[in-house]
Amino acid sequence: MDNYTLIKCGKLFDGIREELQENVEIVVKDNKIEEVGKNLSVPNNINIIDLSSVTVTPGLIDAHVHFQHFNWKERRNEIVFHNESWKAMAFLYNARKSLRRGFTSIRTVGSSTYDAYGVINTKKLINMGYFEGSRLVALPHYHYSPGSHGDHSQYLAENPAISEAMAKTAPTMGCGVDFFRNSVREQVKYGADFVKIMATGGFSTPNDSPEDQQLSDDEMKAIIDTAHELHKTCTAHVYAGPLMKKLALMGIDGMEHGAMIDEEACRIMEERDIYLISNMAVYDDVIDINEESLAKKPIFFQRKLREYQGRLIEGRRIILESNLRLGYGTDFVAVHHPYDSGYEYESWMLSKIDPFRILKAATSVNAGILQMADEIGMIEPGKFADISAWPRDLLTDPKALLDCCFVMKDGIVYPTEKSE
Repeated sequence: MDNYTLIKCGKLFDGIREELQENVEIVVKDNKIEEVGKNLSVPNNINIIDLSSVTVTPGLIDAHVHFQHFNWKERRNEIVFHNESWKAMAFLYNARKSLRRGFTSIRTVGSSTYDAYGVINTKKLINMGYFEGSRLVALPHYHYSPGSHGDHSQYLAENPAISEAMAKTAPTMGCGVDFFRNSVREQVKYGADFVKIMATGGFSTPNDSPEDQQLSDDEMKAIIDTAHELHKTCTAHVYAGPLMKKLALMGIDGMEHGAMIDEEACRIMEERDIYLISNMAVYDDVIDINEESLAKKPIFFQRKLREYQGRLIEGRRIILESNLRLGYGTDFVAVHHPYDSGYEYESWMLSKIDPFRILKAATSVNAGILQMADEIGMIEPGKFADISAWPRDLLTDPKALLDCCFVMKDGIVYPTEKSE
């Protein structure tokens, strides 16, 4: 027998229109949205969920997370010293916490240390109903070179023998065109939904710069082309404008971070409709100096943020004034837990981004980036019944996404939790 539910919305953001519609009703049949409208005709015995005092949205989507650790304060120790079963269970834990905060879909963007392909198993187990958790779009491992930002064996570099032993467990670290063609094929074979290049250094590692190019042009092109041959999209961890331009001209589909983008790279990305997952909260401490929060980061992290402050400020200005296809992603590996995706909303709001642009980034835009626009990201008939609700004012309250009061995924209602 079909299972019907009627959801009464006080206000509704449907993922498409840049407005909050009032007094809209949603009919859910089993795990899909059946009908959306006002004063709908429904059976007398239909299950009714009254959300008339809150704002309803599609289930939100975070398109850039790392779920391989439990506690951001212990992240480095967990990555280096805990075994693969520990890391695999972290995916399950974080996916449940994320769902309970209203983020019904998550794009995990890869790990560097071996976890027995825990993210792929987590995705399958959640889809089979054995565990509750956000729907996962999964990348097991990104592609990177020895000693680069992606190489976490560098944390053991003072003991080369141990560092080398850890490095040997990394399936996608290497060099040469042939190596990376093969590593892309292996990741897809084992279940990768997309492909990612660690093209540059970063802020959270001690021995590189966010400007460094850490793979050769030929290696990056081989990764992009092989991904496309296997019908997968390809994205890249990258910060600075010159390398972003290079990747765009190579035919990449999207980029992560881009915090030091320049005008030329931005125009090329706009022309080619290359998406950008912009993780803004990570840089707020230095864009608007917050010494207390900065002090929570390692000294080298603080130093690099201060060194690049001017370019980070200029990069954010360019992003805010652009017509880029901008996706919502968090990349929380310091200060916040990886499942606390709502904190990114505060950063975007305080940067004066229109709330509807943010909400669309976290719903319909991200659904397209995940290649799931036909299934999630919008409240309309035929989509999965992924629905969240919020008691605070989404248009004026920067902390609104820290307080989810209702979440449904695939037509099933789950408990909620406030962010810490």
